[in-house]
Amino acid sequence: MTAASTPKGERRRQALVEAAAALLVEGGFEALRHRAVADRAGLPLASTTYYFDSLDELIAAAVEHHSRAELVRGRALLDALPECPRDLDSVIDLVLDQLLGAPAGDQDAELVLLRYERLVATFRRPYLRPLMRTLGTELRVLLHEVLARSGADLDERRLEQLIALVDGAVVNALIEVNPDPRAVAHRMLHESLQP
Repeated sequence: MTAASTPKGERRRQALVEAAAALLVEGGFEALRHRAVADRAGLPLASTTYYFDSLDELIAAAVEHHSRAELVRGRALLDALPECPRDLDSVIDLVLDQLLGAPAGDQDAELVLLRYERLVATFRRPYLRPLMRTLGTELRVLLHEVLARSGADLDERRLEQLIALVDGAVVNALIEVNPDPRAVAHRMLHESLQP
């Protein structure tokens, strides 16, 4: 048994992952450095290389931790959702809650930006690709269930179109420095899904 596999070691490793995830939210990928993570976790600098083989492994753990927390919130929203038909605006809000997160007030644009940074980061960080594919599949399952429960069941092709529309609307809103990318995506979805 190594020190990393003891309860204390597991707690320290988890503290590093949580610290890295918090830094990721606050400053994106550029904020994730060994020293910054160790300082945030209140652990010695050497602990980052003791518990993780590389910064890439720590980054992947932080991305997974944060993304899984989002999926858990998304699953909780789904579990609380009664099965019944909904009006178009309500369905769109539910879809955007899954794709962009629930509205967070002043932090909304920042959290949305982080979601897209994670997606784009896979191009320069290929080690994230398998994780992002897995997380994307899980998100699509949630979206499909939300839509089915709302009486707006879409096939796989139409679901991919819906996701692409939201992605394009949000990225364009971020480029234009629109303070409310969610509202832009809502309007685009409404226009696209209107009967």
